[in-house]
Amino acid sequence: MVAMLGRLFVRVRRRLLGLVRPLAVSLATVAAGSGTLPAAAQGLFAPAIRVNDAVVTGFELRQRALFYQILNAPGDLLAQAEKALIDERLQLQAAKAMGITVNAEQIAQGIEEFAGRANMTGAAFLAAMTGAGVARETVEDFVRAGIAWREVVSQRIAPRVQVSEAEIDRAIALSASRDSVRVLISEIVLPAQTPEQAAQARALAEELAKIDSLAAFADAARRYSAAPSAARGGRLDWMPLSNLPPAIAGQILTLAPGKVAGPIPIPGGIVLFQMRALEETGMPAERVAAIDFARFTIPEGRTEAALKEAARIDGATDDCDDLYGIGKKKPAGWLTRQTLPVEEIPAEVALELARLDRGEISTALVQRDAEGREALVVLMLCGRTLEVNEDVSREEFARILRNQRIASRAEAYLAELRADAVITYPGR
Repeated sequence: MVAMLGRLFVRVRRRLLGLVRPLAVSLATVAAGSGTLPAAAQGLFAPAIRVNDAVVTGFELRQRALFYQILNAPGDLLAQAEKALIDERLQLQAAKAMGITVNAEQIAQGIEEFAGRANMTGAAFLAAMTGAGVARETVEDFVRAGIAWREVVSQRIAPRVQVSEAEIDRAIALSASRDSVRVLISEIVLPAQTPEQAAQARALAEELAKIDSLAAFADAARRYSAAPSAARGGRLDWMPLSNLPPAIAGQILTLAPGKVAGPIPIPGGIVLFQMRALEETGMPAERVAAIDFARFTIPEGRTEAALKEAARIDGATDDCDDLYGIGKKKPAGWLTRQTLPVEEIPAEVALELARLDRGEISTALVQRDAEGREALVVLMLCGRTLEVNEDVSREEFARILRNQRIASRAEAYLAELRADAVITYPGR
């Protein structure tokens, strides 16, 4: 999560620097004026979630969702905030059990590193955040959990991870073949916006992952999938394997026809892919190094009116440059356009862009802001930047494999902590 938000922060640096929106309610002013907080304000500080012996307050949830909103994160921000804060409580508890502590100096350094990714100082970052209504403590808590978990992973998991020579050989072979392959796949996207929904989605996904026939997967997609492709049985058109996020491409490449990759978690959902066919093109395709794409939102979520407006904009534009003309009549910040390395694009966005050609749009995603308001997310592919072919050393393959394995085992350990924890929701 720290890395993902760091990349989001880089993308919206200008937006952060220009934010001057004050806090909707200044709790400090209220407290100073009356001596006590009103009941509604006091309720914000009541436990909203209990994670073993730790609590998460309603105020913390709203603050984290606002933090994500400022960073222009897609998806259900309140649900993401809830999951992140539960995970962070578990991470801090694991760190405490190992005797790991994080001091003020480390937090200050962590904020400087985080802000430095956008060539900002820690002070400038904090000023932008507090000016937008995010408390300093919210940022510090976010950084503290990230540092503590990084140390847990460094001490508990990293020393045990080894990569064999055979695994390096296989990775090199897969990398070589991936350039000349296109795939025909089907998808099932299961919504997982709340903890309850996520638990149900995980259980269902485990069963769907056992499917080994095209007809059964298509039936399941029509019944369960929340993606627009559900009406087509989840079937997608041919696409170069290199269009897909690297982590997902690696899983799909090893599938036999009819077999399923996943469950693959993405923000707000779980995805499964089934291999229908794989074809070597005969001439290596150049890999995609970065993607240029535009993003805008339409209020009210995936309503008929919002989809009709997206279709109108799609009909009035041929490419991303045409969006600027439409944007003149829209509120400030309506449109964002960015060019990012493939591996730095959030998985749910990268998956949508993978199936688009230049100038095409996707309306598959919906986001919720810190206040719970839904908006339809419209993505347009502006172009793909091809990678300059360079030989990757064996040592680099080993490093990549080791880092992937550490990340996977860290996620598995966190899932284990989550499964063993007593998590309750007072008042629900």
